[in-house]
Amino acid sequence: MSEITVPVLIVGGGGCGLTTSILLSEHGINHHLVERHTSTSHLPKAHYLNQRTMEVLRQVGVADSIYEVGTPPKNMGKTRWVTSLGGDGELDGRTLYTLESFGGGRLESAYAVDSPCPSTNYPQIRLEPLLREHAEKRAPDSIHFGRELVSFEQDDSGIHAVVLNRDTQETYTVHAQYMVAADGGKTVGPELGVTMEGPTGILDMVSTHFTADLSQWWEDDVLITWLLNPEGAGSWNSGAMAAMGPTWGKHSEEFVLHFTFRPDDPARFDEEAIVPRLRELLKLPDLELKIHKVSHWILEGVLADKYQVGRIFLAGDAAHRHPPTTGLGLNTAIQDAHNLAWKLAAVIEGDAAPALLDTYEPERRLVGMRNVDWAMFTFLNHMVVDAGLGLIPGQPLEAQVQVFRDYFSDTPMGETRRARAAEVISTQRTEFQAHDLEIGFAYRDGALVPDGTEAPPRDPMGHNYHPTTRPGHRLPHAWLEHDGRQISTHDLTGNNAHFVLITAADGAAWSDAARLVNDKFGVQIKVAQIGAGTDYTDPTGRWSELRQIDDAGAILVRPDNHVAWRSTGAVADPADELTRALGTVLAR
Repeated sequence: MSEITVPVLIVGGGGCGLTTSILLSEHGINHHLVERHTSTSHLPKAHYLNQRTMEVLRQVGVADSIYEVGTPPKNMGKTRWVTSLGGDGELDGRTLYTLESFGGGRLESAYAVDSPCPSTNYPQIRLEPLLREHAEKRAPDSIHFGRELVSFEQDDSGIHAVVLNRDTQETYTVHAQYMVAADGGKTVGPELGVTMEGPTGILDMVSTHFTADLSQWWEDDVLITWLLNPEGAGSWNSGAMAAMGPTWGKHSEEFVLHFTFRPDDPARFDEEAIVPRLRELLKLPDLELKIHKVSHWILEGVLADKYQVGRIFLAGDAAHRHPPTTGLGLNTAIQDAHNLAWKLAAVIEGDAAPALLDTYEPERRLVGMRNVDWAMFTFLNHMVVDAGLGLIPGQPLEAQVQVFRDYFSDTPMGETRRARAAEVISTQRTEFQAHDLEIGFAYRDGALVPDGTEAPPRDPMGHNYHPTTRPGHRLPHAWLEHDGRQISTHDLTGNNAHFVLITAADGAAWSDAARLVNDKFGVQIKVAQIGAGTDYTDPTGRWSELRQIDDAGAILVRPDNHVAWRSTGAVADPADELTRALGTVLAR
């Protein structure tokens, strides 16, 4: 049996594993990725990529290749609820409500001021090949599909794993210092005894990926359409439908339609009934369509009881699985990788003590918990939407038809029903306008030095974001000028590679301190002095509004663009202060 030795073994070649590979390559860390399937996903699966995820991918030069092919903002700014797409009945083809979504419409300016990256949309069936291309370009000998983890053990020296080459049926051993389990929770977590906590087996979700010409009925600025009609009698029974491109807007060629069965419903696997039901839901009985894949998955909202077991780290679906509402699954997975990669690199390169890796779980698990809870909440809130329209489970069809007749009636009660529905459906902004949830999360404990200040408020509805330089929070974005170019504050950390010390006009003492700390720790700290007459200017004054330090203060930013430490003003001994801060962050 042959043997190879690498610093990191990655198990899983989906979005999380491939992103981990890309990030480690940017740090120059050799690794070995194995994926048991011979190719990337053949299902659309996740598709919405939020601003924070695009910031991560922008940092390593991947975002532009997604923007080139992903959904333009003009084609994803709205979500709508309709009774059906087609049909000629009195209640067919009627629009119930439209909600601005994902930074579209009135939301655009607020989203744009808070991030250098708009959100976008690109289904996993196309995203994963793109990520694989980027990963293989950076590490051509490190990405191995058709390889399956057979067994593993760990000891004080590292991980010892047996991998099967499914093409040749030969096995080999991988010795690694650390392992990242991005395998969807299929192998590594269960073997380690990790428990997934939370409800599972809630519903059987059926996703149908198909091609059809719906340009006559689709709207150019809509990404997601909810079907809500008397026959379906509820959002998840009638279904949710998303455009899948590759052309965007009303001329999208592909779509995916999600609807539910009870887990004990024997009809859920009758795939011959899927096409007739799809046509019935759309009220397009003669629609020509091509089914690519019908997939089933059990709805659950579960979180791993631990993200780390010794030298093994769980990320992505191996650590958290939740409903698709708010689109948090893949986004949270990519952000897991972002948090972990720089820490692995720092430890492997000797810049940090191994204890730095112990901060991954406390930082990311609370975010995972929040996102699992949020996804479950927004999923169930669609039933509140149903109730807001007047739909009651178990109603006879005649009563449900009357609900919709009353809703559309030109009567005072019809007006009241529409007003009530508008108020209730607008609560679903927790799913489609979750701006603060997506970029406002922070780490309370971990690789940071708390400064004793109060955290800014979090919007309980998940929308209103309050930028801050408080330690643990994502560095606020502001546009700067440098060497005649416009750059973001997020660009100061480069390709996820180094710490940045941001200072202001009177920051010379901090620059000197950074040089001394560089010498002491052997860790590169880039100094970015922002202000008039410096290398980085603040042409709009936006950074001055956000920085929360005076002209003699400083902010230490981690490679992942989260604030590690700050001093709001001058200190007696900047070198000592910065030495203690970096020593704490790096567990040295």
